[in-house]
Amino acid sequence: MTEFKPKIAPLCRVKMHFSLTLPDETEIVSTYGEEPLEFSLGDNTMEQMLEFALLGLHVGDEQELLVKGDDVYGPRDSTLIHWLDRSEFQADQTFNPGEIIAFTTPEGEEIAGTVLQIDDERVQVDFNHPLCGKQFSYKVTILEVEPAPFPGPEENDPGTN
Repeated sequence: MTEFKPKIAPLCRVKMHFSLTLPDETEIVSTYGEEPLEFSLGDNTMEQMLEFALLGLHVGDEQELLVKGDDVYGPRDSTLIHWLDRSEFQADQTFNPGEIIAFTTPEGEEIAGTVLQIDDERVQVDFNHPLCGKQFSYKVTILEVEPAPFPGPEENDPGTN
């Protein structure tokens, strides 16, 4: 008898390893050798396009895809490149072109900015996602799949809300 292996579908709980790697083999992020990522498909843990690539996979499946950053994070937007006064940073902070710096928005959201240029008074920062305009490899190994929970009767009854 064949063992039933649930496939990944919306709202499934997934445990997996993944990595994002540039064509020159620079690893952007990887859970291989660390704790795997656990999330529910659709909970915004991962970008929607990266989640979409998981649909239909089963426990034990491995997949590697070549992905365009613009398809995942949107196209580059020149309005997201800004000159910031050095006074906005700590006095002893150093900058290197290509360096990625974490920023916190007034709403408390963390975003990444890539240093483009530096002069005596200012730092030019690109707030486009660092993978916009780049191709990368997206590799996954599915470790566990828990089917989405069925809604209880009270969740299906419009008269109970």
